Amino acid sequence: MNTLVSIVMPCYNAAPYVRAAVESVLAQTWKDLELIVVDDGSTDGSKETFVDITDPRLRIVHQENRGQCAACNRGFLEASGDLIKFFDADDLMDEELLQRQVMRLDNRTDAIAVGEWQRFTCQPKSSDQFEPRRMYRDAAPLEWLVTEWSEARPMMQCGLFLIPRRILQERGLWDERLSLINDFEFFSRILLGSSELLYSEGARIHYRSGLPNSLSRQKSRKAVESAFLSLMLGTQHLLDAENSARTRAACAAMLKDFEFTHYPGHPDLRVKVRDRVRELGGSTLSPDGPPGFQKLRRFIGWKLARRVQHIAEALELNSASRNSFRLEQPQ
Repeated sequence: MNTLVSIVMPCYNAAPYVRAAVESVLAQTWKDLELIVVDDGSTDGSKETFVDITDPRLRIVHQENRGQCAACNRGFLEASGDLIKFFDADDLMDEELLQRQVMRLDNRTDAIAVGEWQRFTCQPKSSDQFEPRRMYRDAAPLEWLVTEWSEARPMMQCGLFLIPRRILQERGLWDERLSLINDFEFFSRILLGSSELLYSEGARIHYRSGLPNSLSRQKSRKAVESAFLSLMLGTQHLLDAENSARTRAACAAMLKDFEFTHYPGHPDLRVKVRDRVRELGGSTLSPDGPPGFQKLRRFIGWKLARRVQHIAEALELNSASRNSFRLEQPQ
């Protein structure tokens, strides 16, 4: 089997991590690959961290800073492979990831391969620490999305999926209006363009978590507007495929979580989300949060508990910033 896999890696200010990400791709047991790193106007020296790598399968593309979605789209336009994987510049692949997913697809161009994942902060976890998850199964895309959205915290991280080029050409690329949770809209649309999701056992990615400047931690108005738009578009993709009691309930749960997440900020967007949840029939979803929040909300309600959580997080962030400043001072 000769199948070229194109890995598209958008990179913006990922200097401490991108070399390890690149090396994990080039170390794959599936050798028929190309890695396209799109440097999206980095200012921290990211592109200099791996210039000494001479592997001809690595190509670097430079562009002015236009955002992750634009970088992914640029990388796709540069790619030659029949199979495409978008992969973040701070994550890592197990060496058999691509081989397991390519073999699982077995030349099919109508299906998408889904891998396994585990979070890490400093060091990747060993293989025996990859916990079983409900999402690890073969499924029709609509069934998979309904199940994963029912509790409103789906994992739709880009590195999980190996996608035939044909599906991307038919369903379209990344929406460049989006930043925060841009992958929700994209994969809702792309997965629904396939006929089947194929679970690839042992195809593992290590998902780096807890980075202070990651997209997922952005809280600006622009970022929250992106999350709102991504959720509205992504849920509509599912409803367009099937408007039923189960799909409306799944969409309502995803939207309800937006209100839980962003309270008490952005009341105008939360009102729109609340109205849409009501149109869809309501949701019984409970708010997510750390153990302290969950204990506190039982006594004072989730809204007041969320305010307390935000105050505690702000104090922790300020403390971390002060400690970082002290460490950076000359001795």
